[in-house]
Amino acid sequence: MTVDDRPVQLEPPRQSSLSTAAARNLATTTKSAPQMQEISSRWLLRMLPWVETKGGAYRVNRRLSYTVGDGRIEFVQDGSRVRVIPRELGELALLRGFEDVDVLNALADRCVQRDFSAGEVLVQRGASADQIHLIAHGRVNQTSVGKYGDEVAVATLADGDRFGENALLDGDAGWDYTATAETSGTLLTLSRADFTNILNSAPSLRAHIDEFSSLPDQRQNKYGEAEIAMSAGHKGEAEIPGAFVDYELKPREYELSVAQTVLKVHTRVADLYNGPMNQTEEQLRLTIEALRERQEHELINNPEFGLLPNADFKQRIQPHSGPPTPDDLDELLCRRRSTKLFLAHPKTIAAIGREWNRAGLYPDTIELQGHRVPAWRGVPILPCNKIPISKENTSSILAMRLGEDNQGVIGLRQTGLPEEYEPGLSVRFMGISEQAIMSYLVTTYYSAAVLVPNALGVLENVQIARRRD
Repeated sequence: MTVDDRPVQLEPPRQSSLSTAAARNLATTTKSAPQMQEISSRWLLRMLPWVETKGGAYRVNRRLSYTVGDGRIEFVQDGSRVRVIPRELGELALLRGFEDVDVLNALADRCVQRDFSAGEVLVQRGASADQIHLIAHGRVNQTSVGKYGDEVAVATLADGDRFGENALLDGDAGWDYTATAETSGTLLTLSRADFTNILNSAPSLRAHIDEFSSLPDQRQNKYGEAEIAMSAGHKGEAEIPGAFVDYELKPREYELSVAQTVLKVHTRVADLYNGPMNQTEEQLRLTIEALRERQEHELINNPEFGLLPNADFKQRIQPHSGPPTPDDLDELLCRRRSTKLFLAHPKTIAAIGREWNRAGLYPDTIELQGHRVPAWRGVPILPCNKIPISKENTSSILAMRLGEDNQGVIGLRQTGLPEEYEPGLSVRFMGISEQAIMSYLVTTYYSAAVLVPNALGVLENVQIARRRD
């Protein structure tokens, strides 16, 4: 073919199935089955208790909770200037559900940027508190004085956290801890005076705050759930309070997600190069392995149901010094009952081992499904290479309780699918094309649910790079 007497180069069609040359490698000599590096231990898929999910959705019913505004706050950066995203102020408890954009913009404009350096004292215990601090970047340690006069750690805060929220409404508020910067960073402050000025000039904000102020009248337990009234230790004919267990009116539903691919095999390959190894079976085996790897990745990272994005903010903690120390694992462990496993990237597990050695501790090991794995306090520490590592060489460690009966973390799937090949995974023959290529639709449906918030905890911003002594 020519255009203006010039030859036109036609690109060969893109290959869509296994070539006969590659297939012949499985038909001659003594050989192994096809290998792939992507296959990992996939401990999460092996350890999750899988719950049959008919109808494609799973509803998590919980007791009614009044806990509000526990999300992290996000910021935008323009050079060295940092500004809070106005709508993100809705993550504050007293502004949760407030949607007047003009007022939120006015509040964001009143936030003053403050850059701090490592070791700087941001607030002093005992001083008057008249502003809220929003941490845009950096780590801040909160300390106080213990019962016997020694200094005790209260909390470690990082990007997106805040402290001093009660100071915006309480004129008598004071700092009951000292906040010291562990690293350099940036925070934004909003003073009570600026907040009050906007409050007095914005009727919509005044009405919202009045409604918010009535929430503490609702009796709650320490988890924010509606309290069940009861009497104990009484004598005689004391009046016993009546009670009922209130439920959430809009419980969360988890819909099954899907991972799919189309496997293509040329009929000539299936016909001529099927011995001693079945080409279709080997292609299908490797495809399923890749699909399972993707499934585990989604269970960790998917923004809708992944364990990392959906961990409750009250169950996220920061390491005390950066690397994952035994003290950090203890704090993560003590926040829930019946923790069944830790999950960490292999590089994070190596960092844990270094900190054990630094502390002079000999790591425990336990046997799990025929494997010897490291453990802390009898809880196995299992590898998962789907947990991301940031550019700053930080990662996360997950700790979880498992099972429906234990109000833990569960996996969701539906079995009994048409042409099911494995539980929750089907392989459907789609036909043969005019190019003599057979197609198979490989599909798996899955999701994960956290039944109560404290079933899953995360140790965030764990430094995994080897530190210099």
